[in-house]
Amino acid sequence: MKPKISLSQGLAALAAGLVFLPMLPGLAFMAIPLANRGVWLHALQDNQFPEAMLATLVSVVISVSGALILTLTVVCGLWPGPRWQGYVRRLPLLLAFPHVAFASGLLFLFSEHGWLARLLHLAFPVDNVGVGLGLMLALKEAWFLLWFAGTQLSQNELEQQLVVCRSLGYGPLHSRLLVVVPQLLPRLGWALVAVIAYSLSVVDVSIILGPGNPPTLAVLAWLWMSDYDPQQQAMGMAVSLMLLVLLAGFSVTGRLLWRGLRSHLATFSGHRSGCDIRAFSTTLTVILFAIGIAAMAILIGWSLAESWFYPALLPDAFSFAGWQTARYDTLLTALWLALASCVLATFCVLLWLEGCSRRFDVLLLLPLVLPALPLAAGQYQLLLHISQEATWQALVWSHLLWVIPYTLLVLRPAWLQLDPRHSVTARTLGWSSWKVLWLLKVPLLLRPLLGALAVGFSVSIAQYLPTLYAGAGRFATVTTEAVALSSGGDPQQLAVQALLQIILPAGMFILTLQAARLVGHYRQGLR
Repeated sequence: MKPKISLSQGLAALAAGLVFLPMLPGLAFMAIPLANRGVWLHALQDNQFPEAMLATLVSVVISVSGALILTLTVVCGLWPGPRWQGYVRRLPLLLAFPHVAFASGLLFLFSEHGWLARLLHLAFPVDNVGVGLGLMLALKEAWFLLWFAGTQLSQNELEQQLVVCRSLGYGPLHSRLLVVVPQLLPRLGWALVAVIAYSLSVVDVSIILGPGNPPTLAVLAWLWMSDYDPQQQAMGMAVSLMLLVLLAGFSVTGRLLWRGLRSHLATFSGHRSGCDIRAFSTTLTVILFAIGIAAMAILIGWSLAESWFYPALLPDAFSFAGWQTARYDTLLTALWLALASCVLATFCVLLWLEGCSRRFDVLLLLPLVLPALPLAAGQYQLLLHISQEATWQALVWSHLLWVIPYTLLVLRPAWLQLDPRHSVTARTLGWSSWKVLWLLKVPLLLRPLLGALAVGFSVSIAQYLPTLYAGAGRFATVTTEAVALSSGGDPQQLAVQALLQIILPAGMFILTLQAARLVGHYRQGLR
């Protein structure tokens, strides 16, 4: 006898299926031209391909290795202790800094005519191999890895093991290398895959900071897929598939490196080192935070600069002319799109958590560990076949593919911490499963739900490829406008749009934080 599917399970499967299952025919439509051998030959023999591959490999290696080194350095120097807790509390401010806005700020700081070049009277060399792009991604993804590490380092067992190791005479750094790093690295595995996938397929940031001619593979694929020539479009699809192959190659290489390194990390040889990097790690966290503040400050300066010619360190005059002439329809479009996406994503995740087993959660998290370019292209191919491109429904649907996984990441830990005895008691009193969900579980999860809304909102604001493809260029948001202005020669308007991109998620985080405090004030048990 087949087991019956409950209403909650059916609704959970329906909600997830409407977002994720249509990707399968979309990817199939995209893969049809790839059966032609000539498409692959033309893509591989293109003059831009070798240097684009080199720039991609360089930027990915620098971003992933740099982010991991920065993360481990901070962890080995500050965890556990009040300094670590203080830094983790400040991380959401840095994570709310969108990639495009951060890249725009670094462009004004570190370009060949940027503020540091003016200050130091140096001519920074032109970057043709993606070093600058890799360094920027390393800084931004280090904040993500540190936040993820914070969720993995809350177990008391690790602290107890560290105390035992210190009691055996091992120094602060040596004990963490023996105890913390060998256990933390495997837990960072999926987060590192997500960093690799993002670094491989990022387009918006690569347009701003990456090499221009030739660009990275992701930008090259995007340019080819945007061409009117079917042959060029097929070549772009082929390169998108190459990104998946590169992701698999990097992941396997990382796994092999870990296997070779694992046996050496946790070896207690008897040699003891008293090295302590707490001062260095503290300085590093200050530098990382200062870079974020400097990027924000330079954007504010450019947005108010009436004129700022090289090599002047400060603008000749300040005015609000840039803000008065800026496009604000992009702000409204991004606002309603992000609100619709985060509310629908939160509702879908609640249905999923209520109706499905936790072992299936990995299905919803797949978009985080796959390159975004082929997924967005697959969405677009499906929308073309059903004539739904350039509609607001398609735009919201395209964003949900990335908003739902991040919403699940925020809500899942809180859901797992719910005491099942509350639900059992409510069911014995005759409550239905839906009444238990909406009148018991949702109130208990009110503060995590507010956090999930803020995270989903910021993720939607940052989406570039889905907005560009599903919207067919007819919906301009602060993100698409900032990327368009990055090569348009108007730094003032670029700064304004980048700041508008920051204002939206920052405002949402402040609003939900105040709402959470209000909930904690009137419901003492939820503090």
